[in-house]
Amino acid sequence: MKITIIGAGPGDPDLITVKGLKLIEGADVVLFTDSLVSEELIQRAKPEAEVLKTAGMHLQEMVDLMVNRVKEGKEVVRVHTGDPAVYGATMEQMGLLKKEGVNVEIIPGVSSVFASAAVLGAELTIPDLTQTVILTRAEGRTPVPEKEKLKDLAKHHCTVALFLSATLSKKVVNEFLDAGWSLDTPVAVVYKATWPDQKMLRTTLENLDEDMRKNGMRKQAMILAGWALDEQIHDKDFRSKLYDKTFTHGFRKGVKA
Repeated sequence: MKITIIGAGPGDPDLITVKGLKLIEGADVVLFTDSLVSEELIQRAKPEAEVLKTAGMHLQEMVDLMVNRVKEGKEVVRVHTGDPAVYGATMEQMGLLKKEGVNVEIIPGVSSVFASAAVLGAELTIPDLTQTVILTRAEGRTPVPEKEKLKDLAKHHCTVALFLSATLSKKVVNEFLDAGWSLDTPVAVVYKATWPDQKMLRTTLENLDEDMRKNGMRKQAMILAGWALDEQIHDKDFRSKLYDKTFTHGFRKGVKA
């Protein structure tokens, strides 16, 4: 017995893998997070499929439903927003399903962090500037591990992507400043990346909280911070060795400058 968890991508119904779409189209039962997954995508399910919205369900309710349908011999898919590997709340589902003898296959999806970078036209890793991206969230009602406080992670001065932190923008600013970041550090915020009502904001650490408030970005917003988000980055001399004509690698011999 098996169910499939599918990453639906960030919002645009076209940003799903071919494999994920085929599984939705062929499923007998489709469960989806209706508060975050595009209904346009779910409409690709076959007409006779049982389509169930899960935003109002608790964990055991969802799991019991999936187990019952699988035991009836039905093909069941569970559609998650973005990529299930990042803040996907999948592990607790998988644990309960496995106790019932149900295996789980996961189909990856486009994460909102990479969709946000794409709509901004940003590369999050820039040679000689930053080669690391930290995916995290600010501490709110749900705590983070003691060794993963934002101010400590930010001390690496690399690119930082903040999920689930739109209501904590003032705290975010203070944590970055405590880590030694400058007030003029570039920050970009994308609300509902790739959705029709998507909004983008370019600002600085100093103005982040005020600008997010002015733009009503208090939920479903990705915050990207660091000098890789500098709007003038293309005018600066940061270049990958991959395409440097003087650099030799396995597919090309470099030439003298």
